[in-house]
Amino acid sequence: MNPTSILLFAATVLPLICTPGPDMLFIASQAISGDASAGRRATAGVCAGYVVHSLLVALGLAAIIATSPLLFEAMRWIGVAYLVYLASRLIRSALSAGNLALQPGVGGAPFKRGFLTAVLNPKGMLIYFAILPQFMHGNGSTTSQALILSAIFIGLCGVVYLVLSSVIASTGATGNFSDRRRRWIEGVSGGFLLLAAGRIAAG
Repeated sequence: MNPTSILLFAATVLPLICTPGPDMLFIASQAISGDASAGRRATAGVCAGYVVHSLLVALGLAAIIATSPLLFEAMRWIGVAYLVYLASRLIRSALSAGNLALQPGVGGAPFKRGFLTAVLNPKGMLIYFAILPQFMHGNGSTTSQALILSAIFIGLCGVVYLVLSSVIASTGATGNFSDRRRRWIEGVSGGFLLLAAGRIAAG
């Protein structure tokens, strides 16, 4: 794969990863009590869940792209629509006041619960099916390209969530993301997703 496609893919999925969602909220809830190790175990579980997604999708995308160029084109526009939908929700949320409350996580196995959070998260599967194909090219193995992009996505998830766990645990978070910080993150993320949708729509 060429470096430009890899960088564009990373720039597209990073705002999605940084936006508060089930994965991030679960990991933050594990670290909020000051237990960074629980946050790290939860992060490992989430990443393991996305490994399952990546293996399933890598095989599925290879079959789809090989047998149906028309379906692949339909997936491209599904990806555009999905990004626009997410961007509109983020921007609308950024315009609304209200802190994002966090609750300390209950006891249990953070890895197992993180794994199930990722495996059962429909956003993760939509990212794989709607966004990954836009950064794959016909001049190489479809399966290997899908696995490379999946590894980048999972690696970025790991880095972002590990940093989040460490920051929350070390600062003794009060249980809220400040309203200003939340709105800024969601507004910027929404803008980046709109740019990504435009880039994919342009082909």
